[in-house]
Amino acid sequence: MTESSAINKIIPINELKTLVENTWNWVDTNLLVFGVGIQIIAILAALVPAVIFSPQLQSFLNARVVERVPEGRLRSIVQAFAIIALPIALYLSLTVMRIGFGSAGLATGWIAAALALMNAWIIVRIVTLVIQSPFWSRLAFYVAWPIAALDAFGALGPVIEQIQSLGVPLGKDEDGQPIKISLLDVIRTLLYFGVLFWLASFFSKIAEQQLSKIDELSPALKALISKILNIALPVVALLIALQIAGFNLATLAVFSGAVGLGLGLGLQRIVANFVAGFTLIADRSIKPSDTVEIDGVMGWVTGMHSRYVALRTRDGTELLIPNDRFMSEGVINWSRSDRVVRQHAGFGVSYATQNLKEIQRLAIQAASDVDRVVSQPEPVCNLVEFGDSSVNFDLCYWIKDPQNGLANVRSLVLMNIWEALQANDIEIPFPQRDLHIKTWAAETVDPVKKIADKE
Repeated sequence: MTESSAINKIIPINELKTLVENTWNWVDTNLLVFGVGIQIIAILAALVPAVIFSPQLQSFLNARVVERVPEGRLRSIVQAFAIIALPIALYLSLTVMRIGFGSAGLATGWIAAALALMNAWIIVRIVTLVIQSPFWSRLAFYVAWPIAALDAFGALGPVIEQIQSLGVPLGKDEDGQPIKISLLDVIRTLLYFGVLFWLASFFSKIAEQQLSKIDELSPALKALISKILNIALPVVALLIALQIAGFNLATLAVFSGAVGLGLGLGLQRIVANFVAGFTLIADRSIKPSDTVEIDGVMGWVTGMHSRYVALRTRDGTELLIPNDRFMSEGVINWSRSDRVVRQHAGFGVSYATQNLKEIQRLAIQAASDVDRVVSQPEPVCNLVEFGDSSVNFDLCYWIKDPQNGLANVRSLVLMNIWEALQANDIEIPFPQRDLHIKTWAAETVDPVKKIADKE
């Protein structure tokens, strides 16, 4: 008797027996009955027509429907239905089984549960195939399946009530009513906001595409409207989600101090980038298609967004530079008010050259022969200094398409100068140094001879 009591202290045998008995009683009462057994047989039997007819359904969708649907989101949806033809066929078979059982007056609880699970499976697969986003696919999987399973077995209602009871009291409002945020309110708000945020992003992209087709609007105005939409639509989506979820907006006042502190500390750079982005567009200092240079990096602006400016370089890379850097560090805009910019090409000739004016003429002609060099203003060649080894000139010329590159034009001009000077036998000097030894001390010994004497 004592030994049995000691074992019970370590292993609760009585509790385990009670749990096993209760489990068996539930299985015997709910599963091992005629109504449940015939429903399970019907569910298994529904697989047969689904396996037989799903290939025909898939072939019909691919051959008859997909080709007639125009390119775009609608075709992606039809193709997704073709891929999941087997689950759809099984869903239809189970629906027929449920209708038949209901007409015969038989129970349909387990068939309804199977239909709910199949419905969740189809939704998850469609989200995965149409949106093709790993995040949304995982979200749909971890949300749709648990909800469908709980609803199928009749446990969704009690779970919702339990989640509803979990909340944080926030005091009372002006009327003395308690203010409380429940976990269910937070979950519903996040779900609604996720869907509405995706819709807002979708409509924002459509609006940007339509704006790009309007030639009457300037690039700066298009970028400004795009920025406003990118900020306003998510905010509207959040407010709508709060209203749909029944969230009391008065509770936001409780967090106003924390939000203000977060904006002042953690979100300082983000807010600065937003404000700088609007400022850049408002004063038109930078606009799409401008050729700019910042920190020695040159490129042209391909897009202006809420937090950054997209700058594409001649190397084909695209730099995402925060907006506040353009405000704090400054930027060289090669094409802000006038795309005609001046370049310099320096060179030198030997002191043996007699006719320096001819050198100027040859240099100006060398620049004029380059297609990208404009004729007005005309190229100018100035004598800048008498250097140590050469007479130095500075050739100035203008181009009107800096977005196509600067170094390539300078290279062509210098190549033409080289060819012109070589054709006229004009020397381009290079630094030379002559070493003159005035005396050699008699006591100086050849180092090689000194080593040999020691050996």
